[in-house]
Amino acid sequence: MARALFQLATSAIPFALLWVAMLYSIDYGYWITLLLAIPTAGFLIRLFLIQHDCGHGSFFKSRTANDMVGGVIGVLALIPYRYWRKTHAIHHKTSGDLDHRSFGDIETLTVNEYLALSKLKRLRYRVYRNPFILLGLGPAYQLILKHRFPADIPRSWKREWASVHKTNLALLAIIILAWQTIGLQRLLMVQLPISLLSGSIGIWLFYIQHQFEDTYWRHHKEWDFVDASLRGSSHYDLPKILQWFTASIGLHHIHHVSSRIPNYRLQECYDENPVLKQVTRVTLGQSLKCLMLSLWDEEQGMLVGFRHLKRVGA
Repeated sequence: MARALFQLATSAIPFALLWVAMLYSIDYGYWITLLLAIPTAGFLIRLFLIQHDCGHGSFFKSRTANDMVGGVIGVLALIPYRYWRKTHAIHHKTSGDLDHRSFGDIETLTVNEYLALSKLKRLRYRVYRNPFILLGLGPAYQLILKHRFPADIPRSWKREWASVHKTNLALLAIIILAWQTIGLQRLLMVQLPISLLSGSIGIWLFYIQHQFEDTYWRHHKEWDFVDASLRGSSHYDLPKILQWFTASIGLHHIHHVSSRIPNYRLQECYDENPVLKQVTRVTLGQSLKCLMLSLWDEEQGMLVGFRHLKRVGA
């Protein structure tokens, strides 16, 4: 409990102080505000990853504490807590399963599936996988529009829909409060760059954790949970300061093997278990090359880019 509370305090307090500093900096030059948005977004990413642990029930021992903290952070991150928790749990159960691609994943087609599409649908997939869309417009759409009304989830998900509505009401209350105090323009000038930047970073982290050349995809009859966790999740080996801001989520293979391990224990698990070091390691520099990977080649058992289609004459 003490370690979790310390981690929460050292994330939430700097975030709040930087947010206020951004607000005051508007009067001295908006360029200062935008510069301050970078570390502020970093702390919001860290807070979201605490929400992530809360969703897995791993941050606190108490489920009530996990849900309360996760719900509050969900408002700050513009991500309804229970809705995200449900879809993310599906991701953990189906990651790397070609026959169960649904909620919580970045859409990934096989080469044959792509070639079977019409020209219009191929264009749509290419646009979707374009880095400027995936990491730019995509996060903005997710945070501002989709999470306000996620029409793709079933109506039978009562608690998840309730989470969406409660988050929206909380955001509406914040907007009204800002309207009566600091003004809506100043609210947007501070919060919008934080949300857009943290959203792009968040999608990037999720992308690189599963979208690398020798990742793991199998049809359900051949799919194995442990193999999918160890071979289909990368060790994103970041510099220590970035590992801290991202709450060690780069040790993603360990997280997928056991999602009940809190982020502040992941490095210990890695250090003490040699078998956990025998996975795909991706450095910051290497990860940039993965942006061009878009299709799963079942014959070669690897993720490839669209240029691969020309080489095979498709």
